[in-house]
Amino acid sequence: MNAPHSAPAAPGGTAPTAEEAIRSRRSVRAFLPTPIPDETVARILELAARAPSGSNIQPWQVMVLRGAPLAALTRELHALSLAGDQGTEEYAYYPRQWREPYLARRRKVGWDLYGTLGITRGDTERMRRQHARNFLFFDAPVGLVFTIDRDMERGSWLDYGMFLQNIMIAARGFGLDTCPQAAFNAYGAVIARRIAVPETRMVVCGMALGYADAAAPENRFDTGREPLEGFVRFVDTLA
Repeated sequence: MNAPHSAPAAPGGTAPTAEEAIRSRRSVRAFLPTPIPDETVARILELAARAPSGSNIQPWQVMVLRGAPLAALTRELHALSLAGDQGTEEYAYYPRQWREPYLARRRKVGWDLYGTLGITRGDTERMRRQHARNFLFFDAPVGLVFTIDRDMERGSWLDYGMFLQNIMIAARGFGLDTCPQAAFNAYGAVIARRIAVPETRMVVCGMALGYADAAAPENRFDTGREPLEGFVRFVDTLA
């Protein structure tokens, strides 16, 4: 999603600094078919599991999809999306009522993405097809599905976010890119049936993992970030 960046070296080369890994992380929406060794995926997940969690309960579970299982699941979900089946959310990812400044930020990133793809306002068919690409994991060779036990509370969801971020940063150390995708939550029931997720767990999100396609226009726009003064206040005195 962010501006073009120089990818860190693959295993065996020079790893990026923590700052380089964080600054180069972006949500990629077009991947190369280059396969990723299972050993690399395992190392990324092992690193990510160093994330903190309350009382070290480690509330995350990960399903790694590639090859035939990945192709079968994505084909089904993509078809459902194109057919207009929006699924059923098990939790609200976005606010029920949009307001500023969040509405403007949401609209900007949407129109910036569509603009890079030449999708104009009102072209609902192309918007619909672009959204459906989520369920192909944007053609990444590895799709990760994350689940959590249903009886976990908000603290464990906070912990989960740190685990997910660790995956995305660790991936940069291997020259790989990611795209975290809450959209998969809507098809939790289908996913659970296809990859045998127990009823005691729910789908949190998906994540594409692979090498970014540098030639894809959707990978070459900058989402930008608020300046520090927009969200930080240094407290010098108490009220």
